[in-house]
Amino acid sequence: MKVSKTPSSVLVGLECGGTKTVAIASTEALEPVARIESGACNLRLVSDAELELHFKHLAAQLPPALAIGVGMAGVRDRRDIDRVQAVIRRVWPDAASLVDHDLESALSAADLHGGDLTRSRVIVLSGTGSCCFGRSPGGSTAKVGGWGHHLGDRGSAFDIVHKALRAAALHLDHTGKWCGFGERALRATLQNGPNDLIGWMQGASKSEVAALAPEVFAAASGGDRIARRVLQETEEALAADAVACVRKLGKAPADIFFAGSVVLRQQAFALRIARRIRKALPDARVQSLRRESAWGAVVMAKRARGSAGTQKHGGASPAQTSPSPNGMGPVLPRSTRLSPTEERNPRSLRLDRLPLRKAIDLMIDEEASVAERIRVHRAQLERLIRKVSRALEEGGRLFYVGAGTSGRLGVLDASECPPTFRTPPELIQGIIAGGLKALHSAVEGAEDDCEAGAAALVGRGIGSKDVVLGIAASGRTPFVWGALHEAHRCGAFTALLCFNPYLIQSRKGPPDLMIAMNTGPEVLTGSTRLKAGTATKLVLNILTTLSMVRLGKVMGNLMVDLNPSNVKLRDRAVRMVSELTGTERDRALAALEAESWIVTHAVARIGLKS
Repeated sequence: MKVSKTPSSVLVGLECGGTKTVAIASTEALEPVARIESGACNLRLVSDAELELHFKHLAAQLPPALAIGVGMAGVRDRRDIDRVQAVIRRVWPDAASLVDHDLESALSAADLHGGDLTRSRVIVLSGTGSCCFGRSPGGSTAKVGGWGHHLGDRGSAFDIVHKALRAAALHLDHTGKWCGFGERALRATLQNGPNDLIGWMQGASKSEVAALAPEVFAAASGGDRIARRVLQETEEALAADAVACVRKLGKAPADIFFAGSVVLRQQAFALRIARRIRKALPDARVQSLRRESAWGAVVMAKRARGSAGTQKHGGASPAQTSPSPNGMGPVLPRSTRLSPTEERNPRSLRLDRLPLRKAIDLMIDEEASVAERIRVHRAQLERLIRKVSRALEEGGRLFYVGAGTSGRLGVLDASECPPTFRTPPELIQGIIAGGLKALHSAVEGAEDDCEAGAAALVGRGIGSKDVVLGIAASGRTPFVWGALHEAHRCGAFTALLCFNPYLIQSRKGPPDLMIAMNTGPEVLTGSTRLKAGTATKLVLNILTTLSMVRLGKVMGNLMVDLNPSNVKLRDRAVRMVSELTGTERDRALAALEAESWIVTHAVARIGLKS
């Protein structure tokens, strides 16, 4: 789209989604100048270099920009926004900018309608994917859906096609007849029979599957009962999600806007959804966006232009200013000086030139000092062990939260408890920044995400009976502090294990107990997998072992509540029963088999030796 006279500089809106990127240039009066499309751009799936190349490709086709508005899939927090804006500064160095997620840009497109600011606004998006997103008059936001095509995206083009193909296959199984939509699907995909769709579906992308949605609508118009039933279920789902989103925003009446290719291109379908919404919410006003959702990014550019005099590349983007999930941004503790783990060890200044034998001796000597450094904190460890054992006894759980080495050691200790003490896996849990991938690979930026730490505990239903132990060598890992603040808010007992004695604890908020050890500088400067890692492993060993002793899972020094899941452990169980009861091996084995290999039950069956 072009106007007759292109201005020398424009507002540029970029809607970067998982399927494509739409770039719109406009005058400051929001008159269109140009529109171009490019490839998909989800921030989670591109590097900074790839993002810069993507932006440069777009910039080369557009007039110079006064301001840039970007709504991008994958943007979640302030760190993501800063990352995108750093790239914008390199591509458009003189433009103000405002960056947020693509749902925010879609909602901003509703601003072009004007309207009553005392009403909530909700976008019902149904395209390749789907989601409902809204904002109340007070500024709070709510989202329903947006879980991706594997977990959710109810009412999306992908969801419609997936349901229709499954229904067609089921109909064929039950009746031996291939339905009208099935015929259309074969023609559109150039497959020769229903069985060929198995391989096609396995290899098709999300967009390729979603592209069959018009065939479902066409089949329904032609009288295909299966297609009609799928669309009816879709209408119900989209309407229910829209109503849920409005209700999450509070009691204010809502203006609801349809966006996305499915609801915008299928008007009768959209009208039926609107009727369902109005039936549940009589005061709702439902309409389609007058302009495509990418215009919301242009609206964001205009906001950035308006605030450029006060802060270039800034703006008041809701994602920039929104609080963390628990409603309060965690404040990281202050350190009066550099953590010892970051200082250079004077004994290893020539590590790269030491003879190998001397280097080995140096590392052994340094590691040997760890135990005595831990002993200084016996009283704090005793308090923590009593808290943990009491919590586990009363139905609570123990959570370790860490990043990098600290997180891996927490996961390791938690995973050892079920086989060693026959504890349920949910009793002691390890949480690591970056999730499963971070166990074997570095996940860039994961430890810096406060909100992700809080969300990890929200997802596990943290409560007042639980204990959360944050593990952070420096004591200042944002992911850990996000988790500690959320745990504190929910009434859980919080503790922090760190190796920075210069950390200053806030008088308000977590942790309830701070164990700040000084293991000194590492042999390899900053490599906290060394002495700090050794100390962490020892502390966690002490914590869970002695907590289980207090819970009665140990007799003498025997772990009598182990889970004999292999030959070695079953042999150990037989030896324990034999030793504790003073009976022969065969009788011990018979007792274990009779008691489902529970050692304590087998011992009780025979009786302790006097």
